[in-house]
Amino acid sequence: MAQTQKNKITALSPNQLKFLRSIAHNIKPMLIIGSNGLTDSLMAELDSTLSHHELLKIKISYGEREDRKSIVEHILQQTGALHVQTIGKTCVIFRPNEETELPLPRK
Repeated sequence: MAQTQKNKITALSPNQLKFLRSIAHNIKPMLIIGSNGLTDSLMAELDSTLSHHELLKIKISYGEREDRKSIVEHILQQTGALHVQTIGKTCVIFRPNEETELPLPRK
């Protein structure tokens, strides 16, 4: 797990990814991105939801594989979140809060 001086996680170890995937398995998608794509209001909602929940499952219900991949990359870049996994049209991202309710395993 690489960290900066502000204790901000920049990468997840394999054990941390496994831990987050196991938690994400039981949650339903909190955001669904439709044919309108990434609008400003959707990005604001995404940021707000990430601040509250830390671990977020997103369903992208349109586009081809490459389109969905570029959408996920844009989301990660704009929110500062980390990619946990993508399966089909569903992706899971993680952004820890200052006072996290989801402590990660060390390594």
